[in-house]
Amino acid sequence: MSGRRPDPGGRADPGPPGGQRSGGGLAARQAELVAALVAGGPVPPGFAPAPLAAARAALLRKRAGDVARQWPLLAAGLGADWPGIFAGWAARRPTAGSLRDGWDLARELRERGALPPLGAEELAVREATERYDGRRAPRRRRWPAWGRAGGAVAVQFAGRVRLLRPARR
Repeated sequence: MSGRRPDPGGRADPGPPGGQRSGGGLAARQAELVAALVAGGPVPPGFAPAPLAAARAALLRKRAGDVARQWPLLAAGLGADWPGIFAGWAARRPTAGSLRDGWDLARELRERGALPPLGAEELAVREATERYDGRRAPRRRRWPAWGRAGGAVAVQFAGRVRLLRPARR
C-alpha cells in the first residue's frame, strides 16, 4: 500500500501541502517533543526554548499535584518545599503514574535521609499493604505484612493496617 487514502471521488489523497510525506519523521519528532516535555530531553529543532520550558514547568506542576493527591502526607510533610523537591526529582524521569512516582520519590528521600516524618508513616503503611518492586505496578498483599520507614512501623493483618510506631519527629 502507498499510504494514500482514496477520497470519495476516487482520487488519491494528495497528502500534506508541498508534497512532503511525514511517515517515520513525524513519529520521531513527536517522540523528541514528548521527551523534551516530560523526560528532560533536549529542545527539538524548530521549537522555541522559552515556550517549551513553560510547558515543561506546567506539566511538572500538574504531575506534582497528581502525586500529592496519591501521597498527601508526603506532600504535607514537605510543605512549601514540595513543588520544588518534586520538580527536581521528576524533571528527568518520565512518569510511571502518580502512585508509583510518589512511591519512588519517597523511597529515594528515605535513602537520602530526607523523608519527613509524615511521609515516613505514609510509606510504612503503603509498604505494609502493597508490594512494589519499582518496576511493575503495586499489588495488594494478602498475608500479614509490615512496613518500615524513618522509624515508623506499620503492620497489616486481616485487611487492617495499624501504625505501631510513628516516625521520629
